[in-house]
Amino acid sequence: MHLLMGEKSVESKNILIVESINDKYFVEGIRNHLSNIDFEIDTPVCSINSYECLEGLSLKKLESKLHELKIKIDKEGIDKVGILLDADEEGVNKKLELVNKALNSIGSNVVINSVNQWYECSALDVKISCHILNISGTGELETLLKTIKQKDSIHADCLSAWKECLEDNGKFISNKDFDKFWVSIYQRFDCCSRKEKKQAFRKCNNEASMLKDIWNYSHESLTSFREFLQMFIKA
Repeated sequence: MHLLMGEKSVESKNILIVESINDKYFVEGIRNHLSNIDFEIDTPVCSINSYECLEGLSLKKLESKLHELKIKIDKEGIDKVGILLDADEEGVNKKLELVNKALNSIGSNVVINSVNQWYECSALDVKISCHILNISGTGELETLLKTIKQKDSIHADCLSAWKECLEDNGKFISNKDFDKFWVSIYQRFDCCSRKEKKQAFRKCNNEASMLKDIWNYSHESLTSFREFLQMFIKA
């Protein structure tokens, strides 16, 4: 709890910095399914009160976001700040290095050398922690979503043949773009009803699909991430 001079106490809250709005939808999807996951969790399910979206990751954007938070932390009574990033091709350690560089830009001497741990950040007067989404050390949200899908994915899986056809003709698509396309096709053509497809923009998008029973949120690949979320309701 943080107090401002001459003001009443402000209810404390926690903020999660995410790369994009899709990461926010993903976290909210897990929050809605936590009661079905194999660990006990208090109410509220996950006390993350607000999200800060970077809308694309770069050192400059992360530095800017931390500077913004530094200004409003006392005003809003923020106690904990989580940072959620994708490993991408660089890997977990490289992303932790990026976070540490951004923290250094606000005068912090904190060195985050491990995910899922709280560090006291005196420069922000908060506890800070980081989690890096990955599969076997690399990848991003869409890589993870492909891994935890739990419905038949015939339409999406047939994209592999399309990808091979492109390569046979000297055209290439990155793994990152392919995974994004795979998830989009899975959501719309494998998991949306005929009625929903008539309003595909609203019913088959990322926001809607994260709340559907088409992802296995209890998958072992999410164990570490679930632990990260659970940290927000612990001292």
